[in-house]
Amino acid sequence: MKKSVLTKYARLIARVGANIKKGQQVVINAELDCPDFVEILVKECYKAGASKVSVEWSHQPVTKLNINFRSLDVLSTVEGWEVAKLEHRTEILPVTIYLLSEDPDGLNGIDREKYQKASQERYKIIKPLRDKMDNKYQWCIAAVAGKAWAKKMFPGLKSGAAKEKLWEAILKASRVDVEGKDDPIENWHIHNETLKSKCAYLNSLGIESLHYKSERGTDLKVGMIKDAMFLGGGEYTLQGNFFNPNIPSEEVFITPARGKAEGIVYSTKPLSYRGELIENFSIRFENGKAVEVHAEKNEKLLELMINLDEGSSYLGECALVPCSSPINKTGILFYNTLFDENAVCHLALGEGFTNSIKDFEQYTLEQLHQKGVNESMLHEDFMIGDETLSITATTYNGDVVEIFRNGEWAF
Repeated sequence: MKKSVLTKYARLIARVGANIKKGQQVVINAELDCPDFVEILVKECYKAGASKVSVEWSHQPVTKLNINFRSLDVLSTVEGWEVAKLEHRTEILPVTIYLLSEDPDGLNGIDREKYQKASQERYKIIKPLRDKMDNKYQWCIAAVAGKAWAKKMFPGLKSGAAKEKLWEAILKASRVDVEGKDDPIENWHIHNETLKSKCAYLNSLGIESLHYKSERGTDLKVGMIKDAMFLGGGEYTLQGNFFNPNIPSEEVFITPARGKAEGIVYSTKPLSYRGELIENFSIRFENGKAVEVHAEKNEKLLELMINLDEGSSYLGECALVPCSSPINKTGILFYNTLFDENAVCHLALGEGFTNSIKDFEQYTLEQLHQKGVNESMLHEDFMIGDETLSITATTYNGDVVEIFRNGEWAF
């Protein structure tokens, strides 16, 4: 891909995704397979006003080795220097950019149960520190074309051609014109306004519950929190800094009420979870909790996921995306949740979004959980939308309003 086009993409991440302000520190998390793009992004972060940019590298094959060869005790330990680093970040609140490029199948063969137990132990130490940063810093998740990921998506092409094809798909989905005719920053300003208007209409309805039905067999009713709001596109930190947490993003989403989900839902796309794919699965809910799951591939992994902690079997997000979204229209399956969740409607198991609650800053975290925001170390999106999906809303006034018809907005 031309450096000039990648520079535009990096500028979009720095100035619209992260929206770096003068003097802010920036941390970039990236895999070892994208050093050239990281170099471009670091430069754009400084040009946007960053005072200091740090890069933290990871390498999926090494991660796999660590999981398999370290003992459970070692894998579970959060070292003192790690705690000190996180404590420091609760003070400086660095803008954080996460670049995704890993192999969707890159962690096949790991000891899943050991990895899950270690994650649970680490979470106990890390969560209180992350809570101190919640809603206070800008962050952005974006993608880079990794070699193994590209070969997974385009197995019939040679590595170089597959990577170029993946770059084209990433840039198109992210509203970056590879021909160089359009300004991606202006494209995103327009896109944010469109999503904002969708949220305004939905929030005006006073929705008590959403009812999902599709020809696949989905028949699910999900209750809302009375003070919850639909959000979409960019959002604000408590300090008033606007940012776009996901590039790309096509969703309008809300945090549902914990314990208010009844029925069954069927997936429409594979779920990439911890470097493995779960395919063709269903989840049945009773009293808000996932009580039964089935999957054609990796059912055991799905069972482990919903039993990660006490909240991982409850819903934390309902997201609305029309089937005519630019990502879905490509006809490409990305095997990556950042993209596939923005192709069609999806739900998420686990952690709910506290900033989806009106005047959330006036409540303690405990009070927000009491209102119905689910708490979990998990937040995992899975796709349920297709051309047969219908969604109706029942309002607090007792009205029934059509929201989706045949996989598209009904208004």
